[in-house]
Order: sequence, then C-alpha cells, then structure tokens
Amino acid sequence: MALSERERQMLEEMEEAIRAEDPRFASQMNGTRGHMGANRKKIVIGVVGALVGLGLVLLGVNTSIWVGVAGFVIIVAAVAYAATPGQAGLKVVAEDGSIQQPGGHGSRTKGASRAPKGRSRKTPNHGSFMQRMEQRWEERRRQGY
Repeated sequence: MALSERERQMLEEMEEAIRAEDPRFASQMNGTRGHMGANRKKIVIGVVGALVGLGLVLLGVNTSIWVGVAGFVIIVAAVAYAATPGQAGLKVVAEDGSIQQPGGHGSRTKGASRAPKGRSRKTPNHGSFMQRMEQRWEERRRQGY
C-alpha cells in the first residue's frame, strides 16, 4: 500500500528530525543490509575453522597434547573471527552529523575528528558526569536533603 503525499512528507520530516537530534542512532538505523554475504562468509569460515580445530583436539587426545592445544586455539580463533562484525556495515558519524565510511579516501579532512579546544569529545556542553553529580549533590545539600 502506497503512502499518500502528506504521509510521505511527514515521514521525511520525522527522519530529518531524528538525524538532527541523534545522528548516531540514525546511522545505526541505516543498517547493514546488503552486506549479509560478507557476514555469511565469515560465519562459514568460522564454522569450518572450529570443525578443523575440533578434529585437531580429538587427534591430540590420541597423539600429543600440543596438537590438542593447537586445535583448541584454532577453535577459539575461528569462533572469535565469526563473531566479530564485518567492516562493511560500520560507518562513522562526522562532527556535522553526516555519515561517512571509515578510512574512506578524502572522507575526513585534516583535524576533522578532533574536538574543539577546551572540550573533550566525550564531555557534553554542560559538564562531565562527575561535575553534574557534584552539582546535584550541592543542590540537595542546599535544599536540606
């Protein structure tokens, strides 16, 4: 069922408001569709590696302990490889809220990722977490709580 022109316009306005309010959330909602092939490939490689490692562990039971240890290391590495997300779907939110590919050619200008002077990236305009907690504590003390 197609959307009416009014509904489409409202939807676009809501999307713009979300992008303006929380660019990270908006970039996460863009998703990683189209990159499922890369994730499937990683999972298949991980499963095959885990099976090879399991075979080495079983072989190590009959022969040498070091073969079993090598098999266990291969299992852990294969599962870790399969469990890590691929780089294809990850994006970077720039200072202006635009979404860019990480490490893309010319996607970042010199110094674009640096925070303004006097303020760190993680610190919001109204102070750090500890400063806000201290302010709340002082307010409560003044109120007599």
